[in-house]
Amino acid sequence: MVGPTECRRKLKLNNRKNESIKLMALGGVGEFGKNMYLVEVDGDIFVLDAGLMIPENEMFGIDIVIPDFTYLTQNKDKVKGIFLTHGHEDHIGALSYILRELHVPVYGTKLTLALAKAKMKEQEFKGQANLIEVNSDSNISFQSTQVSFFHTTHSIPDSVGICIHTSEGIIVYTGDFKFDQAATSNYKPEIGKMARIGEEGVLCLLSDSTEAEKPGYTQSEAKVVSQVTDAFCHAAGRIIAASFASDLIRIQHIFDSAYKSRRKVAVVGKFSQTAYDIALQLGYLHVPEDLVIPISEINQYPDDEIVILTTGSQGEPIEVLQKMAKQTHKQVNIKNGDTVILAGTPLRGSEVLIFKTVDKLYRAGASVISGKGTFNTSSHGSQEELKFMINLMNPKFFIPVHGEFRMLKAHAKIAKECGLSADQIFILEKGEAAEIKDGRIRPSGRIPSGNILIDGSGVGDVGNIVLRDRKLLSQDGILLVVVTLSKKEKKISAGPEIISRGFVYVRESEELLVEATKRVREIVERSITKESFDWSCIKQDMRDDLNQYLFDKTKRRPMILPIIMEV
Repeated sequence: MVGPTECRRKLKLNNRKNESIKLMALGGVGEFGKNMYLVEVDGDIFVLDAGLMIPENEMFGIDIVIPDFTYLTQNKDKVKGIFLTHGHEDHIGALSYILRELHVPVYGTKLTLALAKAKMKEQEFKGQANLIEVNSDSNISFQSTQVSFFHTTHSIPDSVGICIHTSEGIIVYTGDFKFDQAATSNYKPEIGKMARIGEEGVLCLLSDSTEAEKPGYTQSEAKVVSQVTDAFCHAAGRIIAASFASDLIRIQHIFDSAYKSRRKVAVVGKFSQTAYDIALQLGYLHVPEDLVIPISEINQYPDDEIVILTTGSQGEPIEVLQKMAKQTHKQVNIKNGDTVILAGTPLRGSEVLIFKTVDKLYRAGASVISGKGTFNTSSHGSQEELKFMINLMNPKFFIPVHGEFRMLKAHAKIAKECGLSADQIFILEKGEAAEIKDGRIRPSGRIPSGNILIDGSGVGDVGNIVLRDRKLLSQDGILLVVVTLSKKEKKISAGPEIISRGFVYVRESEELLVEATKRVREIVERSITKESFDWSCIKQDMRDDLNQYLFDKTKRRPMILPIIMEV
């Protein structure tokens, strides 16, 4: 293995000059999640992360969203590999879908690859994946460049930043990071190595923008450990702690605090079957012997000796708490004297769900510990840490990534405060290419981009039209109009029958539906008396007439589906 200095020296000795350097984003800019960035060096494409996104509120019925990777399938022979920074779903969740179309190697650290493999199995990936383990000392050579890594601090161990070495300088992608001076061994950042990379010469820095609007420094995990331990020691009854399965640093805090307060831990949720087993087996979670007990044994201990850890991905921990509060959980329900700790940073957009859940927990008799400044410290660096990264790397060009547009703008402002000019800063839009050439960074066309919606086993078969229909159904419902015709006798054999779902309550709207039925009958009888008639014209007449009538009466526009049968 060789470090960045040796790598750069080797490139010089080979006298290889890179003629074309482009950077693109297929996701992760102007949005939260779906992180996927491309670096193209002399036609070779290097993919940085392959994440999913939690569906937005108006994506009715959609399970997950992944980037549109059409550009990669169009250029599959040029793709040299997919490089993963860490094991969170917004960085690995799209991997199985991409590998169904592309047969390329995937590079990641031990824990990252183990979690990626488990996620791919969960997504029923049937193919063969070429997963190649790397560490922070690894260096991978390609014809056009070399790739190396450095450790970063995040809420999950084995997180790394990625360096792509070119003859013009190093392109650095930080992944998710913060700087925590009290970080333990599995989470320590390689600050010295980052400084050496900066001294070597960074051509472009792609840096995490999640907390770019937050001044100061992100609270240290050491402070969180103290707060969690204090809460455990002062809780009189059972403790129910909720966290996300991949937030391993917070999970470790809960185990440590349970051990210090002489409590047993029972785990509820999918976490015990996936991330927990993987992290424990690989040595990234340290759990004292006999600390964990089956959930079936919690009644054998006093309440003040029990911790119930509920975990999962996306919104699962909160959903489990809701069931406990409503007394509908199969194994554990909230009772008076329980203390509930929301130990994970909430997903953006889930605030309303969390507030409602907290209210239900109080109604069930629990006390709840949550909120900013307690256990919800971010796993991303705030403004001063972002400045530190920029100063360590001292980049010639800067591209903020991983965040909504306002965050990218805030990060660009931070870069200006660090001495970079407007000409050195480039904010990428999804599908936009930026080219570095002749000492400048400039736009260089667009590539296909957007969302691929995953609904059940369907991949990409739900588009904007289907979503529009689902939205319409959710707002005004549906009206089925069923008519059976005797074409030979030119008369109605049965019907019209009108079926309402989600539009009006039939028993209270008889007059409305009787008039609608009358209108449909008149339209059909008028049409079938003609020499020739067209089914599609009759259906359209039904839609137009009912649409106007129902809107005049109800100010709603249900989806109207005429069904005409012939006997």
